[in-house]
Amino acid sequence: MESPRKPARSLSNLFFLFLLLSTNLLTLLISTTFRSSCSPKPKPSITAAAATNTTSAPITARSDLKYTLQLSNDAHTTPEADLPSEFLAFTSAQKLPLGFNPNFGSDKIFPPVGQPCTLFPHELRKYMTYKVDGSCPDDELLAQKLLLKGCEPLPRRRCRAAAPPEYVEPYSIPDSFWSTPSDSSVVWTAYTCKNYSCLINRSRNQKGFDDCKDCFNLKGKEKSRWAGHGIGSGLDFSIDEVLAVKKPGTIRIGLDIGGGVATFAVRMRERNITIITTSMNLNGPFNNFIASRGVIPLYISISQRLPFFDNTLDIIHSMHVLSNWIPTTLLHFLFFDINRVLRPGGLFWLDHFFCVGDQLEEVYMPLINTIGFKKVKWVVGPKLDRGPGLREIYLSALLEKPLKNSWRL
Repeated sequence: MESPRKPARSLSNLFFLFLLLSTNLLTLLISTTFRSSCSPKPKPSITAAAATNTTSAPITARSDLKYTLQLSNDAHTTPEADLPSEFLAFTSAQKLPLGFNPNFGSDKIFPPVGQPCTLFPHELRKYMTYKVDGSCPDDELLAQKLLLKGCEPLPRRRCRAAAPPEYVEPYSIPDSFWSTPSDSSVVWTAYTCKNYSCLINRSRNQKGFDDCKDCFNLKGKEKSRWAGHGIGSGLDFSIDEVLAVKKPGTIRIGLDIGGGVATFAVRMRERNITIITTSMNLNGPFNNFIASRGVIPLYISISQRLPFFDNTLDIIHSMHVLSNWIPTTLLHFLFFDINRVLRPGGLFWLDHFFCVGDQLEEVYMPLINTIGFKKVKWVVGPKLDRGPGLREIYLSALLEKPLKNSWRL
């Protein structure tokens, strides 16, 4: 008699089991939602008060600035309230007028600025204080000091840069290659010399050290660099000797790092090869002079990532600049950056690299070996310009990025 009741009891048990499971799931959902909505938000890198200040920024949420500054040590972060309004106007995220851009992966653009810029608020404030739409201050020296401290790239400004009042057109090519340009092509405020005649003669008339002190004299040592009598033996490789390593016409474009007044680029231009020259203006108008000669200057320091795409340049050259005065880790990154932008089969001409005593074998040879270059030419000799007691040596090397399998060695 009990068997007819079993199906009803089974249905009742299933109903209560379903009700229990539904209640538990509902409780879990409510508690999870409540916890996520009440959890403390991550602390932003700028103050809440600063985040609500929207007077200069194109975007309401000024907290977006934290993605631009990206300072690794909060103890050294300058509060946003202490930063110049023009700096904030430039570095704050900018809304894209057409909305989300799949190339950017965002609906905003974050203008780049050197990470350490905010570590030097006094200099930064001076640099970014000007009349918008007016004339920029004549502050080249200040700008270069900021850049060399690591504020690179410098923030853009909304003012007209200082320019010579009576500019004269440059000489035409090829006359410009070996002609001293007009004094009126330069704003001389930042330099000890106030004309090119002073720069040409400063190696004879001026005491003390200056970078590339005799470079502006195109009738002096510059006239014989890489091509004159005696070049092509020992540490002094000639351009034609280096070009002969590759098939004619395959060296077409390249870079000279710290190239002084760009005589290397001029020599290569005479051989139908385009070279861009990086240079700072260390007590001389190097970039103006380079441009006046009819080749391309690039105003970046050795700390800046090279602004070229991977595997694109045929040759990179550097004389004297890449040496033991650069911190070893920074130099290691720089050598790998050179390898990055050189195409497979490209040449790296390390010209008169200098160091002391056993540093070459103990530090720099192992470092260079990690990059994966093939040694085409390697010459070591004494550096005696400051006397033999310092035990300084030079290395001139011609290195080649492997043509095959340069990625996975």
